Amino acid sequence: MQSSHLDRFVLDHLPPSDEQPEYLFELPELQFGEKLNCATELLDRHIAAGNGERVCVRAPGVTWTYRELQANANRIANVLVHEMGVVPGNRVLLRAPNSPMLAASWFAVIKAGAIAVATMPLLRAKELKSVIRIARVSHALCDATLAGELQLAAADGGGLADVRLFNGVGTDSLEVAMARSTDRFDNVATIATDPCILGFTSGTTGVPKATVHFHRDVMAVCACWPREILRARADDVFIGSPPLAFTFGLGGLLLFPLSIGASTVLLEKAGSAQLLEGIAQFRATVLFTAPTSYRALAAHGSELRTSTLRKCVSAGEALPAATRALWKQATGIELIDGIGATEMLHIFISADEEHARPGATGVAVRGYRAEVVDEKGQVLPAGQVGQLRVKGPTGCRYLADSRQRSYVRDGWNYTGDAYLLDADGYFHYQARTDDMIISAGYNIAPSEVEDALLMHPDVAECGVIGVPDEERGQIAKALVVLRPGAPAGEEQVRALQEFVKQTVAPYKTPRAISFVTHLPRTETGKLQRFLLRESEK
Repeated sequence: MQSSHLDRFVLDHLPPSDEQPEYLFELPELQFGEKLNCATELLDRHIAAGNGERVCVRAPGVTWTYRELQANANRIANVLVHEMGVVPGNRVLLRAPNSPMLAASWFAVIKAGAIAVATMPLLRAKELKSVIRIARVSHALCDATLAGELQLAAADGGGLADVRLFNGVGTDSLEVAMARSTDRFDNVATIATDPCILGFTSGTTGVPKATVHFHRDVMAVCACWPREILRARADDVFIGSPPLAFTFGLGGLLLFPLSIGASTVLLEKAGSAQLLEGIAQFRATVLFTAPTSYRALAAHGSELRTSTLRKCVSAGEALPAATRALWKQATGIELIDGIGATEMLHIFISADEEHARPGATGVAVRGYRAEVVDEKGQVLPAGQVGQLRVKGPTGCRYLADSRQRSYVRDGWNYTGDAYLLDADGYFHYQARTDDMIISAGYNIAPSEVEDALLMHPDVAECGVIGVPDEERGQIAKALVVLRPGAPAGEEQVRALQEFVKQTVAPYKTPRAISFVTHLPRTETGKLQRFLLRESEK
């Protein structure tokens, strides 16, 4: 069946078929028809089924039903098509903190058959220029509070022709245009393999890439991990910290709740204080956030134990066993851990609460396959560290990027993570493959050393990297953020080293420790080890 896209830039710059992974559609729930618009399935379907008055999206001072979200999305879609000239296949940049208007804008883009390019709120003009250039963005919808950097980026050329602001004032605002538009819109008849999202990688390596996802990919991730592992209900209230521009946040705070008719809370600011307040105010039951946030929230365990919270999902970076234990002790709730990737759209290895194991990410999610292999692609026996590779209904498609050939080989997606598989089939994270430390012939996984340090009561956060050493090639160095009031200095260094030595093999003990006030992280909470390494240089 022919694509609906009139603007074929993305279609024409997909990787060739022999550079794409093998896709698996063995499950009955993954048998999608040729025609598919994920906005129809995630949003419009509920109104057609008579559930339009169910609460859908909430924020401080705002409550929208499914019908109201649809009406606002339809109005924005009409503005996009009839006033801004958007045609199917155009890229529309979305720039806003998590909010109902961002959700409506996302659905409007999908309804119009265009491609949503959501961007992290903290991006500056230089980074936005790269997004605009790589994606050939032509239109944008932007929260007025974040307009400055986008306007700077747009002023430098690059093809961004039309920007509409919302949550601001003025006769040219998006809300004014919405008011003169109808709340009826006929969704573009997209096909299952039409691109609908460009997800930019979060920058842990410093060089972002644009990943292309189809309408069928969006529905596939709703059919796999949430059904098997999360098992949420229509009466659940989702809340969390990851931005919708991050696929962890898009899935956890928009796609997954709407796929089952549940409701979601979208917070513009979602630090531990705002999450704590939001859980109480909105009676949230399902929480999505990163390990660092769970560590901060654990201090309020007594308050959370009496809350409505019942399911907690950790992703975005490796979950230390110490953080899992701290959260369980503080709240009584077992964390659901998972690893996903922007390239894969969402989580592909995980375990539910009943089958969770300390230090293990989990097993391959139903619909996916995963293996640990050596450099030649040979499957390694249990207990040996190697490269993780996966395949399933979703997979890597970089937009016009030669790095496609590194990520996809022989039909598999090579995630860039070092893992080992235990005798029971559980995958244990070791490090990013380029983060592994080789010291005097020993392989040291930074995450294992970090996990040991985090068990010490004085340690709030830490990051471990390899630094050059004439005698050993590399040594492990820890950069540690201490808890308030904890003493720094040589005595603390020796105490931490001795603590680690009693917890893991002595050769894994960091031979150098520095105390810092903060660690560089992406907006999604991932530790940017490449910045730590650069600072050491």
